[in-house]
Amino acid sequence: MASSNPAVAEAAGQRDELAESLAELFTNVSVMVRGELQGTNNQLALLEKMNDRVAQEYSNYGDVAAGLRVFVEQLNEKTRGFDEYVSQIDAIDQQVTEFEAVVSMLDKHVALLEKKVKSAYHISSSTQ
Repeated sequence: MASSNPAVAEAAGQRDELAESLAELFTNVSVMVRGELQGTNNQLALLEKMNDRVAQEYSNYGDVAAGLRVFVEQLNEKTRGFDEYVSQIDAIDQQVTEFEAVVSMLDKHVALLEKKVKSAYHISSSTQ
C-alpha cells in the first residue's frame, strides 16, 4: 500500500493541478467573455447616443420644415392677393398696346395730312 500511496498522492496532485488549471481557464474565459460583453455594451451605448442625436437632429429638421411650410402657405396667400393686381396690370398693358397702335395710326394720318397741307400750301403759294 505504501507504493500505491505515492501514486495516489501523485494522481491527487495532478488532479489538484488540473483542477487549478481548469479553474484558472474558466476564470480567464469568464474575464474574456465579460470583456467582450462590456465592449458590446459600450458599442450599444454609443449607438444609442448616436441614434438619440440623429433623432434630435431630424426633429429639428421637422420643425424647420414645418416653419417653411407655413411660410410657403403665407406666400401663396399673398400671391393670390396679388393675382387681382396682376390681372389689372395685364389689362392696362393690353390697353396701352392698343393705345400705342391707335397713336401710331393717328401719327401716320397726321403726317399724311401735313403732307397734303404743305402740298396744298405750296401749290397755292406758287399760283399767286
